[in-house]
Amino acid sequence: MLWSGLGGSAMSVSRLTRLNALLQRELGALMKFHISPELKNTLVTITGVKVTSNLREASVYYSVFSQDANAEEKVASLLQAKRVQLQSDLAARVVMKYTPVLHFRYDSTPARADRVMAILNELQLSDEEHHHAGPAAEH
Repeated sequence: MLWSGLGGSAMSVSRLTRLNALLQRELGALMKFHISPELKNTLVTITGVKVTSNLREASVYYSVFSQDANAEEKVASLLQAKRVQLQSDLAARVVMKYTPVLHFRYDSTPARADRVMAILNELQLSDEEHHHAGPAAEH
């Protein structure tokens, strides 16, 4: 069990940042027990947490890596179905005056980054093929 060291409701930015990081780490660990066993060949990563200043609510950002075209929808449904259990387990792991209500938000940044990298790799391969063909191929 971890003690977050929160006394009153007013928090400094650095304490709120540390709390966000702590909740991100703990929720990531909880994914292994609640989400991963139900979704084979799907990786769910907690990419960030943002707790409101009154500590009552938290936006939890997650990404999904899977070959399953419907994985994002399956994960969203499963997270919503397991929200109360995740909050309860989080309360047992992180001692706070209030355990925030979790709101899950899909983070498409990693998927977009993968797509950009794939495009860049394709462009690089295309450019290399063009240069290897040499001047004779251009005539």
